[in-house]
Amino acid sequence: MTDQFSTPLELPLSEETLEAINAYLSQLSPQGILAWALTHLPALYQTTAFGLTGLVALDMLSKSGHPIPKLIFLDTLYHFAETYELVQQVRERYAVDVKVYKPEGCKTIQDFEKKHGEELWEKDEDIYDFAVKVEPAQRAYQELGVRSVITGRRRSQGGDRASLQPLEVDETGLLKLNPLFAWSFAQVDGYIRDNNVPRNQLLDQGYRSVGDWHSTQPSREGDTGERAGRWADKEGKTECGLHKNFSEMKLRAKLEKQRIPGEEVSTASEIVTPSA
Repeated sequence: MTDQFSTPLELPLSEETLEAINAYLSQLSPQGILAWALTHLPALYQTTAFGLTGLVALDMLSKSGHPIPKLIFLDTLYHFAETYELVQQVRERYAVDVKVYKPEGCKTIQDFEKKHGEELWEKDEDIYDFAVKVEPAQRAYQELGVRSVITGRRRSQGGDRASLQPLEVDETGLLKLNPLFAWSFAQVDGYIRDNNVPRNQLLDQGYRSVGDWHSTQPSREGDTGERAGRWADKEGKTECGLHKNFSEMKLRAKLEKQRIPGEEVSTASEIVTPSA
């Protein structure tokens, strides 16, 4: 199969075109997918929490011979100190522009807790995810004019990612490129070590995946998942909200603000799904 797609892509993409693109990209290496993206995807940025897969993609981009797309880092305010140190290392190593977005109207944890209360992640994890990840991401996309993003998701991470395709289109029309979709953890880890790519120091302290400090812990004996230790006390939770349905989460957050104290709020899925 050859590359017969417009440069840049003409949006919106039809289902047939998206299927053809994924069939084509599935034949390529991650470097090949990224090279294709640099010429075909409009207004391309990389969203990253500086996990291993995102760092591999960044290192590959730095060796592509093209300017590196700007990075978008969603600062939840609850990252580990080691994560903030890694952000600075990446800035220095790759001389890349990192756009930092925090929860709306908040510069510090104190600001966030004054606005939302303490331990919001325990009281309502969906509202927390919306406040620290989903809303800041949408604000970034609007302010920066983002139409395409590079992600660090892979099929082997399991959960909702098990059937991942190289290119996706979400319900807002945003193009999401997953250049390492087919790579295993061993391939990612090998690349990191072979190319001396900066990595979070917590990975040397028993952590397998690093998110917010309040919802991340070292993996335990018998843990097998690549993201073991993330949301360990939240059975079935595999995503932070960034790759969930934006419209549902926005409605859920809006209704939460409007609800009467003591009154239970339905889930977004219950609200937007018509009754039979």
